[in-house]
Formats: sequence, structure tokens, C-alpha cells
Amino acid sequence: MMRPAWSQEFVPEALQYPAPIPVLDQLTPEWAWGGSTGRGVRVGIVDSGIDAGHPALGGMVRGGVAVVEQDGQVRLDASPHGDSFGHGTACAGIIHQLAPEAELYSIKVLGASLSGTGNVFVAGLRWAIEQQLDVINLSLGTTKREFFAVLHELADLAYFRNLVLVTAANNFPQPSFPSMYASVISVACHDVQDPFRFYYNPAPPVDFGAYGIDVQVPWLGGGTIRTTGNSFAAPHITGIVALIRAKHPGLTPFQVKTILRATAWNMRHRPEATPAMEREG
Repeated sequence: MMRPAWSQEFVPEALQYPAPIPVLDQLTPEWAWGGSTGRGVRVGIVDSGIDAGHPALGGMVRGGVAVVEQDGQVRLDASPHGDSFGHGTACAGIIHQLAPEAELYSIKVLGASLSGTGNVFVAGLRWAIEQQLDVINLSLGTTKREFFAVLHELADLAYFRNLVLVTAANNFPQPSFPSMYASVISVACHDVQDPFRFYYNPAPPVDFGAYGIDVQVPWLGGGTIRTTGNSFAAPHITGIVALIRAKHPGLTPFQVKTILRATAWNMRHRPEATPAMEREG
């Protein structure tokens, strides 16, 4: 099976183990999110919608908006909506699995073909930021350069407003936005079937690798499927961020990213140095 792009850094032979930083190494997963359920944290999922009645979501979908474009005009529809594809429900299910008491909000910008326009994406992200959500999952992006600037401005706005954006890297070896920006947390996938195992990448633009290959996720019709993609790695990090922000609500986005770096698996499981061989004679 071909791995999604940007995930090569997280295969065992390529995984890096940066030098320790003693103070940061004192941070542990237990301190960062131990005992947290995500209670009180509001998570936005900008995607294809969410099937709010899916049993895998525990009734935690609390609202949202559908963004539609007609005759060149973008409008927001706050009435209840479903999932046009299944992708948004899958991302919501992963987040709920990790942070079962986090409140979920659906920002629907993709249609039945899992596609949408840049203008709709921008409007949906802007709405999510204006709601002062705590974390936003973006398992989508655009490769169109004409949206580089406006998405960059929105990513910075979210950062300045203390809102964490978690973005999936493109599945293809082509830069996509906003996953290339320094103000977001960019994620690609690995194949270790542990939702809490994630790796730090010291060579951005991708910051972290999380479980996203052959993942069982909720889908349309109340069922599940197995699927692969960076799209499904990002919500694993989103769920962990929700746990961290619930336990430490005063943290800023750069502090959250620092904690993720410190608690990543390859930061806590560095291989022991091989003893130097003694010289003969």
C-alpha cells in the first residue's frame, strides 16, 4: 500500500530522535492530559458535515453551520445538517474517541464529492474562528495559490485569538494550505495502531505524525469503515489537544505545540547511545 505523502518521516527507519532538552523532558503525558476527558472544550470540524446521530459520537455534536455558495454568493445556514460524504463523521468519531466529553461543532464546507470551493472554505473557517472555539480540525486544504494569503491571515487570526488549528498535510506530494503555515499544527500519518502514539518531526512543514493508516472510523449509515489518509491522523492530534486544553485551559497555541513536542513518542523513547568500543592494546 502506498503511504500518503509527507508521512515518510514517520516510518521506523526514518524516525528522528532530537537531542534532549532537560526541562521539556520533564513534561509527561500524565501531566499533560492524564485524567482529562475534554470536558468544557469546544472543537470545530471543518469538513463534509457530521452525522450527529451516529452512535460513535455519543450525542456530543452541539451545533454548527453549513456554508453554501450560489450565484457567486456565500451564505451561512445554521439549521441542522448531515454529512454529505462520511469524511466529517469519521474525523468527529476519532476526536470523540480520544476526548469523549469535548463538544463538537460541524462546519460543513464540502459536498457529496468531498470537494468545495475556496470561498466556501474561507467562509467556514472564518465562522469557526469568530465562534471562539478552542480547537479546529482541518482535514482538508487547498493547493490554489490565490487562497494562500487569505488563509494565512485567518490562520494568524486564530493563533492571536488563542485558538489551535490542527491541519492535515496533503495526501499527495504537493503543498496545500493552511497545512504549510507555521501558526498551525500540521499532521501526517503513521501506521502504528495506537491513538495516543504520535511522533514529533524536527523538519517541518509537517510537525507531527499520528495514526492514520488502516484506521477504523465511523461512516454514513451508522456503520464504520477502514480507511487511510493524513485526514485521519489530524483528528488524533486534535483529540489530544482537546484533552490538554481541558486540563490546562490557560495554554496558548505555541505552548500546546511545545507540550506535544515534549510528549511525542520519539521524545520519550530515545534509543540508548551505543557504548564506545574499547581500544585494544
